[in-house]
Amino acid sequence: MTAATFNRWFGRGWLGLGYVFLYVPIVALVIYSFNDSPIPNVWRGFTLKWYAALMHDEELLAGLALSLKIAFLTACGSVVLGTFAAFALVKYRRFWGRTVFSGMVNAPLVMPEVVVGLSLLLMLVSVQRAIGFPERGLLTIWFGHLLLGMAYATVVVQARLQDLNPQLEEAAMDLGARPHQVFWLVTLPMIAQSLVSAWLLTFTLSLDDVVLSAFLSGPGSTTMPLVIFSRARLGLNPSVNAVATLIIVIVSVGVVAASYFIARAERRRLREMTLASRG
Repeated sequence: MTAATFNRWFGRGWLGLGYVFLYVPIVALVIYSFNDSPIPNVWRGFTLKWYAALMHDEELLAGLALSLKIAFLTACGSVVLGTFAAFALVKYRRFWGRTVFSGMVNAPLVMPEVVVGLSLLLMLVSVQRAIGFPERGLLTIWFGHLLLGMAYATVVVQARLQDLNPQLEEAAMDLGARPHQVFWLVTLPMIAQSLVSAWLLTFTLSLDDVVLSAFLSGPGSTTMPLVIFSRARLGLNPSVNAVATLIIVIVSVGVVAASYFIARAERRRLREMTLASRG
């Protein structure tokens, strides 16, 4: 066996072990969501009763609905604010306070969530005492998730903007397009894939966040991760596996659909570029 062959198979082996380590627990969770035994890790037969029981678990369903709502709002807000921040950092390389602005945008990426959650809690409690708003609940959780999600969205969009060819935007302006037309007709289509990636990333981060939600939640606003975490201390039942399976299905469908549309858009863009170069 040659050194190249050994290195290739060695690399594939480690890659395979990595996939096994990451995905076997997820597959096991999905399988045991159909387990007839009330003990989560003891197989006793196939059943759908835990999915039926989930339909009557009002606490878990309410937590899931709240988590999905917050995750959707967080993803949308993070993409908008992250795009603005990325444009400021990439398009305007010199402005007063740029270093401070860049540091503040990236700080949530390296700062422990406990510190972020505690600082937000103290600030929001002080604001509530002063003006009576906001009450801890959906809005305060969204503020915390938005702070973290904006930082991740900024990194994703900024990386794409730095790879763009500025001559395309300059050519559009030379042809008479106004700045807002350049953004909507030239820049936005070219960074659409990064916007979708940022949306999916921030949606997932918000959906499974525990630390910020624990600090910023209030009575009647318990997210799904907090419900699962509180039940885990007393012993999980297979209905938790059922709701986890539903989330896996939702996220998987979203990722597959987004990947399909991104790939199709990229093929169409390459085809149009090829035709333009031939013309």
